[in-house]
Amino acid sequence: MSEKKAIFLCGFMGCGKSTVGRILARKLDCDFIDMDEYIVEKQGMSILQIFEEKGEDFFREAETEAVRELSARNGVIACGGGAMLKKINADIANEAGYVVYIDVEFEVCYRRIAGNPNRPLVVNNTKEELAFIYESRVPVYRENSAFIVSGNASPEETADRINELFERFIYT
Repeated sequence: MSEKKAIFLCGFMGCGKSTVGRILARKLDCDFIDMDEYIVEKQGMSILQIFEEKGEDFFREAETEAVRELSARNGVIACGGGAMLKKINADIANEAGYVVYIDVEFEVCYRRIAGNPNRPLVVNNTKEELAFIYESRVPVYRENSAFIVSGNASPEETADRINELFERFIYT
């Protein structure tokens, strides 16, 4: 097995990072960490509160700090939707492990996130603005990922696809 042990799941809000990550961690018999939950616990406030009280720049720095800290751990890490947009975060994650982009079309993501009051970008943007954000992020997710997996299946099937990729290319 490779020395690299962390699997960082990235993608747009609603692509299934946390759901797939929990399933994948169970299949791999390893830890699962939701980066947003990690940041919330560390900061003692919700993501929305962080955005409102400290600003998005503070949150993005907290993501970088989280990537650094979590890169030392084994397991599956579900990143926030913006975490792998910063090159430094992607570099740290790819050095410590592997970044996997869960590719899900915008309409599917939007159905999953629409109306969620806990997501600052959803609260502060229209559907059209979110579509623009999505389109601007996809090339960066692709560029900063070691693997790209379609997430247009069930979470269980998506986790199986990731596991199969790792069995085929990493764990051999």
